[in-house]
Amino acid sequence: MSAFTVRVSEDTSKRLDQLAAKQDRSRSYMAAKAIEDFVAREEWQLAEIEAGIAEAERGEFASTDDVARVIAKYVQPATGS
Repeated sequence: MSAFTVRVSEDTSKRLDQLAAKQDRSRSYMAAKAIEDFVAREEWQLAEIEAGIAEAERGEFASTDDVARVIAKYVQPATGS
């Protein structure tokens, strides 16, 4: 395991302590968990972006009909009033 120092504001430090107390965990555990979650989320997001760029470079785009079907699922048609 590796150790290093991270500087945070007093407010963040207090909030971290409060969360740790509520979960009966140490400040160190909570900080390590937050960093692990952040790293995992960033890795996932960057991998998805890279995959999307690779698809675009291969010319793999959604058709106009595909886009229209997705939009139709979430947008209600305007009603005349």
